Amino acid sequence: MLDAFSKIGMYMQYPFVRYALIVGVLIALCSSLLGVTLVLKRFSFIGDGLSHVAFGGVAIASVLNLTDNMLLVLPITIVCAVLLLRTGQNTKIKGDAAIAMISVGALAFGYLLMNIFSTSSNLSGDVCSTLFGSTSILTLTAGEVWLCVALSVVVVAIFIIFYNKIFDVTFDEAFAKSAGTRVDAYNLLIAVIIAVIIVLAMNLVGSLLISALVIFPALSAMRLFKSFRSVTICSAVLSVISALLGILISIVAGTPVGSTIVAVDVAVFFICWVISKIRHT
Repeated sequence: MLDAFSKIGMYMQYPFVRYALIVGVLIALCSSLLGVTLVLKRFSFIGDGLSHVAFGGVAIASVLNLTDNMLLVLPITIVCAVLLLRTGQNTKIKGDAAIAMISVGALAFGYLLMNIFSTSSNLSGDVCSTLFGSTSILTLTAGEVWLCVALSVVVVAIFIIFYNKIFDVTFDEAFAKSAGTRVDAYNLLIAVIIAVIIVLAMNLVGSLLISALVIFPALSAMRLFKSFRSVTICSAVLSVISALLGILISIVAGTPVGSTIVAVDVAVFFICWVISKIRHT
């Protein structure tokens, strides 16, 4: 145990480790805020769908040899979030079918593009790192960290400012619409915010594991609390703690960052589930 703490202390002297911790905490915080809303609206798989879209965007960016793929991935993901919302409202194509249609299509075309126009000698490694995360979280520059900080501040500010409207839309869209709330506009706002979070989280956990950051903290918090505000606050706290522990464990043990964070999220969910069972016995 002492060796682990001394190792962490040694690594904390390096800026790239501090950058990884800052970005990991911010992404975990932003993911957890909207996670409660998505779970309650039974639309939690939008994160999974958009993460596949982001993978397709990364594939296009790699084909075009863009140095900053976020300039392309972020607009593509936001546009697909809007299309996903509009398609999901179509009576002929339900929400879950729309997510499957867009996400699988984007994943397939992304992998196809990476195969046809690949300029890398290690295609399988590039695909694996994009899907499951890589060490790029440990190679962040100060500029990328500041960009993440700015986007995270915007996400948190929007959530706080429109908290009451998001609450209304989450629980009863029909009542909110009858009360004069622009339900479609706020659903669109939620979709755009989730798209931003997905793009931010690509370097942390990879496109296939992003939905875990959205779902697990919310489900864990729901085992302990009942009110929307309490669940949201608890979800944010659990998500931040899990991200911190996951990154630190991955540094000490040499395990993949994304998978380690998700494993910690799963362990926290199990602990919360046990606590809820004990409280109700």
